[in-house]
Amino acid sequence: MGKQSSINKTITLTQVEKRAYKKKLIKLYEPVKLTKIKNKTINQDLFTAIEHLPNKFVDLLFIDPPYNMNKKFNTTSFKKMAFEDYIDWFDSWLSKLVRILKPTASIYICGDYISSLAIYYVGVKYFILRNRIVWEREKGRGAKYNWKNNTEDIWYFTMSDDYKFNVDDVKLKKKVIAPYKVNGQPKDWEKSIEGNFRLTHPSNIWTDITVPFWSMKENTEHPTQKPEKLLAKIILASSNKNDLVFDPFLGSGTTSVVAKKLKRNYLGIEIDETFACVAEKRLALADKDKSIQGYSGEVFWERNSLIDQTRIKPSRKSNE
Repeated sequence: MGKQSSINKTITLTQVEKRAYKKKLIKLYEPVKLTKIKNKTINQDLFTAIEHLPNKFVDLLFIDPPYNMNKKFNTTSFKKMAFEDYIDWFDSWLSKLVRILKPTASIYICGDYISSLAIYYVGVKYFILRNRIVWEREKGRGAKYNWKNNTEDIWYFTMSDDYKFNVDDVKLKKKVIAPYKVNGQPKDWEKSIEGNFRLTHPSNIWTDITVPFWSMKENTEHPTQKPEKLLAKIILASSNKNDLVFDPFLGSGTTSVVAKKLKRNYLGIEIDETFACVAEKRLALADKDKSIQGYSGEVFWERNSLIDQTRIKPSRKSNE
């Protein structure tokens, strides 16, 4: 226990820090211009705040809502509903977000295998469905009477057929198990002292994500925190520098933090004051440390394959 305590990097708040970061949080009581909310954290109920946001200012919308299960988020709790009621609840706030999106906006919505049904049902009412991403959430000890549930979904929509997708910014660097050569030269891969690697196009199955835990410096006490690497993929693919990324269920701030690290503007809404303050602390830390676990040299790396970020140079020669 002593060893774990000595390397525990979980981000927490002292009471002094909480009072300081609380001053950075904002609440909305009347319609506001973008300049008043850009790069801010709104500590307020979504239904109240959304009424005061300007029209068509969001380039990328990332949503990680409560899944349809009993879950406690510090001072707030979500109670499992009948499926039809969950659909109605989902629609009640998603419908209000449509007006704040630019015509070129992209939308990503997270869910598990049950809530995904509601995401599809409601999402296609307002947006164009592009894909469903399945990512491996390799955490937990398994189930005794069922298959271990270690994946989650991310539904990818756009507002129109005019949207951004920066494929070259989200390629994955993978180890080459059976290197193929032509005339003795590597074919679509690169040899290095650390091994053989090639850049591959991104797919809709993500197995390179590590869920935050106590020895990772991005870890917080939020029960459903998404990894920074996961957000980096989405933000790099579907936005450009200086675009605005919006998260209406911000939690401990991952979306805003990664947007800041990648030179995007951001806005988040979080109802819990403590988690909103944690988000502000992480944003302050991002001023000094812009690194993202598993992302280096402008490429993403397979889980546990990035040996030394300073020694390996990426190659963009290969693509498949």
